[in-house]
Amino acid sequence: MRVARFSLNGEPRFGIVDGPELVVLAGHPLVAGYETTGERVPIKEVKLLAPSIPSKVVCVGKNYADHVAEMNLSTEAEPTLFLKPSSSIVGPGDAIILPPQSQQVDLEVELAIVMGQIAKNVTEADALNYVWGYTVANDVTARDLQFSDDQWARSKSFDSFCPLGPWIETEFLPEDQVLESRVNGEVRQNSTLTHMLHNVPKIISYISQNMTLLPGDVVLTGTPAGISPIRSGEIVECEIEGIGTLVNPVV
Repeated sequence: MRVARFSLNGEPRFGIVDGPELVVLAGHPLVAGYETTGERVPIKEVKLLAPSIPSKVVCVGKNYADHVAEMNLSTEAEPTLFLKPSSSIVGPGDAIILPPQSQQVDLEVELAIVMGQIAKNVTEADALNYVWGYTVANDVTARDLQFSDDQWARSKSFDSFCPLGPWIETEFLPEDQVLESRVNGEVRQNSTLTHMLHNVPKIISYISQNMTLLPGDVVLTGTPAGISPIRSGEIVECEIEGIGTLVNPVV
């Protein structure tokens, strides 16, 4: 099932994707369940929003060996964690805004986990039971600032640096699906989820041992090789097989 968040008559609502339409839900699915209002609206007539506005976005760095190599970094036995603020989130079709502080802003396609329950000290065996679903993310990064600063917070946290969407796929199981990024239709990244060094259950369990994950929280699982700069006027597409395509212009 695909669950979208969208603007209807100026108000954020949730709906179930049914072909070209959205079946409008009565409330937030994690609170009110999947009770519908009886309304159906064409997707093309509404504005899709980021499918979740979490308390935090927890990111895993250095989770694909080929990306670690292209960055001249070293792999770690445990996942490398950092955070993005919720203020960095934008939705499908929203612009990625290049900040004047940076001279090199890169795209990074990533699988995003959306949590469905409070997760604290969960085991790898139970980890997937805490997941609501999955969506597509672009971990936009000011690459020059990432290397000039002592830590990664500023380079990852500018407004619009966390596009999410187009919806949450609740029946997705991370296996060998393809993830790909494109700029103006030209492929920049292409890999599969099997190349993650730390898989989804390990990531969830590890994070939950160090901080509590709340319903709606988003976890970014890392990016493969092929990161490349984006420039004003370009169109960025991030796609994951079985979920969908997230499209954002750059300004």
